[in-house]
Amino acid sequence: MSKILVHITHGPEHPTRAALGFLVAKSAIEEGHEVTLFLAGDAVQLARDAVLDNLVGLGTGTLRESYDAIVAGGGHFYLSGMSSRGRGISDGDMADKPMEMATPNVLVRLALESDRMFTY
Repeated sequence: MSKILVHITHGPEHPTRAALGFLVAKSAIEEGHEVTLFLAGDAVQLARDAVLDNLVGLGTGTLRESYDAIVAGGGHFYLSGMSSRGRGISDGDMADKPMEMATPNVLVRLALESDRMFTY
C-alpha cells in the first residue's frame, strides 16, 4: 500500500473543505494506506476539541467521526508550530491526541517521503 500525506490549510471558516481532507484521510486508511496529516494555517484550529465535536461539512460527515477513524487506523497528525502559536494552540492542547508540533522542513520531508499528497 501507499504512504499518503494530507496537507490541510483550511479551518473552521471553510468547514466542508476542512472536513473533506479528514474524510479523504479516513478513506485512505480504510483502504489500507499509511496516512499522515499536516495541519497548517487556519487548519490547526481543527485540533481543538470544540471544533472536532461541532464541525460538519456538507456531504462529508462530522469532523469527529473522521478524526476518530483516522486515529483508530493509526493515522498521525502534525500541526504547524508557527500556525499553532499564532492561534494560541500549545503542546498542552494536544496532550491526549496523536499530534505533534512541526516546522516547515517536516512538511517538506513528509511530502518527499510520501507516494501521494492531497491538499485541502
